[in-house]
Amino acid sequence: MEALSSSSKESPMPGSRWMLLITLMMTCLAACEHKPTKEEEEASKNTFACKQAGQRLVIRFDAGEARMLTATGERITLYQIPTTSGVRYSNGNVELRGKGEDLTLVEFGTAIKLEDCQPYSTPKS
Repeated sequence: MEALSSSSKESPMPGSRWMLLITLMMTCLAACEHKPTKEEEEASKNTFACKQAGQRLVIRFDAGEARMLTATGERITLYQIPTTSGVRYSNGNVELRGKGEDLTLVEFGTAIKLEDCQPYSTPKS
């Protein structure tokens, strides 16, 4: 009976073990935190988030091309076409054209004005 009563007085994990566990958990959480790199911040300056038929579309402008990521995860690369004003990119099937945040996507001959185009900002951690 004495052995039973002495073991029931001890907590399953003494205080120092709790502190160690909490410290380990906090370290893991801090390691999981993602802070944007300078490269990611620079890329976001040339990136826009728009809506196409209510779905999010992300467009990144780079040297001579525009890369799009659709809501379904499809990646589309368009190549720059010289224009006197604004921007124009195409891959033969899809064309992106416009000026500033006023962009139009032309897919297989059908023009769709993109809505709510705004510069993309990296998520804050």
